[in-house]
Amino acid sequence: MARRLARPPVTAHGEDFSFVSPLVKYLLFFFNLLFWMISMVMVAVGIYARLMKHAEAAMACLAVDPAILLIVVGVLMFLITFCGCIGSLRENICLLQTFSVCLTVVFLLQLAAGVLGFVFSDKARGKVSEIINNAIVHYRDDLDLQNLIDFGQKEFSCCGGVSYKDWSQNMYFNCTVDNPSRERCSVPYSCCLHTADQAVINTMCGQGMQAVNYLEASQFIYTNGCIDKLVNWIHSNLFLLGGVALGLAIPQLVGILLSQILINQIRDQIKLQLYNQQHRADPWY
Repeated sequence: MARRLARPPVTAHGEDFSFVSPLVKYLLFFFNLLFWMISMVMVAVGIYARLMKHAEAAMACLAVDPAILLIVVGVLMFLITFCGCIGSLRENICLLQTFSVCLTVVFLLQLAAGVLGFVFSDKARGKVSEIINNAIVHYRDDLDLQNLIDFGQKEFSCCGGVSYKDWSQNMYFNCTVDNPSRERCSVPYSCCLHTADQAVINTMCGQGMQAVNYLEASQFIYTNGCIDKLVNWIHSNLFLLGGVALGLAIPQLVGILLSQILINQIRDQIKLQLYNQQHRADPWY
């Protein structure tokens, strides 16, 4: 009798008892399944957009291609959520730990990028300027990039990086005398001032604008660069950006929390199974 009383409380659980909560298990599974499907759509859209481009354009601007960015983010999300899906469904500790570690690394990288961007704002501004100038150079090489730049210039009411004359960096808009392009000394139509009742967009409205001074050009186009506009927009919308950052962080933290809870439950279940196996032959069990 003393031997029976000395047993741990775990013997009170029957053979059908499980520490693994179905709620946590399937909540984590469907959570990952949702983002797994989103990642596949992102990869498919990125590959389709990439294949639709000319080979020369594809090799010319890999660093600024939105399609490549979409593919890379989609593949990373696919691999991470795959570990979460299969790990939760099969109760695999190794896959769940991989999922949790990857999410933690991504979260810390995002946090570090935000802190470094705030602390080293001047260097961050220089990097943004470099990206914008590179995009201006390849404006005509990539239709997706062209649409992205046009959208940004129209939304922020800006033109070029620092000023509208930055468009001279593009070989088609270059203002040198020996440039044979019909767009010489021009700026894209997205730099032009448009009225609300304008039914037809004049795509040649930026013709020759780089050859005139700021005061004269400001009557027809946006003369301020997009870098200053972007910085001002960020300063004016810090709460919005904070909300977006929080919205991105919450799913990651939820995924990390659920995976750690499930890992602990699986470990407890394994201990219970080992305990039952060790004492199954015991006549007092």
